[in-house]
Amino acid sequence: MQRPARPTIKDVARAAGVSPTTVSHALNGKGVVRRETEERIRQVAARIGYRPSAIARGLRNSRLGLLGLIIRPFDTLDSFIPAGVDYFLRIAGSASLTAMEHGYSLMMVDDPSKRGRPVSALAADGYVVTEPFENDPVLSLLERERIPFVAVGADIARRDEFVTMDTLADKQAVQMIEHLVSAGATRVALVVGTDRNAWNLDSRDAYLDWCARVGQDPLWIAIPEAQGERAGEIALDRFFGEGAADAPDAVYCLMGRQASGIARAAVARGISVPDELLVAAGSGALQNQTMHPTVTAFDLQPEVIAQRAVEAVIRLIEGEAVETPFEAPEALLHLRESTQRV
Repeated sequence: MQRPARPTIKDVARAAGVSPTTVSHALNGKGVVRRETEERIRQVAARIGYRPSAIARGLRNSRLGLLGLIIRPFDTLDSFIPAGVDYFLRIAGSASLTAMEHGYSLMMVDDPSKRGRPVSALAADGYVVTEPFENDPVLSLLERERIPFVAVGADIARRDEFVTMDTLADKQAVQMIEHLVSAGATRVALVVGTDRNAWNLDSRDAYLDWCARVGQDPLWIAIPEAQGERAGEIALDRFFGEGAADAPDAVYCLMGRQASGIARAAVARGISVPDELLVAAGSGALQNQTMHPTVTAFDLQPEVIAQRAVEAVIRLIEGEAVETPFEAPEALLHLRESTQRV
């Protein structure tokens, strides 16, 4: 059966015997409408089931009470829900609850700079954009439309142009490398993703600086994020394959899934983890906790990241200043079997 059409403001006006303008003024508290007329209009609206459009009301007031969350790595991952990766779920959940605490709703949005995007993609009052790419078109679009936003991680080509949360990737890289050295490593390799974002490139640069400082020849590889655990074989071929020289005894891999793949590939090749090869991840995945050996990893505290970012963008929406850059929380280092030599 076809559902009846939703009552319109004209239906209310007809039933109440007034003009649509009078109905609008009565329901929105604008203009001059006699109290008795206003009450009669509200009763008629309730009786026939008329509800003012939240979107239309928001457009009139220049605010919908809606935030948008744009997770940029989704563009290069193999899925919106990559197996074992709970980081994005934790970001989204905390962002939603924080928005509600402040009287806002939150929607997740795919790249609004793409052609054919839905109209709703730019309907939010403000946005949180995580891990933007170099010269990210999403940030350019939001800036051009003068929509408030906060970037979680810098646009590496425009570090000082936007309100940005520093995700501290460089400090985390040095901390993990020093942990590997303290656990017995003498030659540390690095595996990063291929997305041109601050997490990958700041981690790489911190590693190269560390190598120069301690006199180690750099040994690193960039593997697409979508490879997931398949990255293990790629990395091991690079570090231990035919023709490889000066193999590492430790690997710092930014992605938890890829770190698990490296540990599994090493064991399959007869390389003992951790006795011959230490393995650590820059962001934990569920595989790091459940496989054998378990893999040492950072917990980046995405719940706190999301809370701070949402509160910052709400301040921007409401006309308040945000001191920049502001920092993500300190990552928590979870030590597991892959870096615990007996």
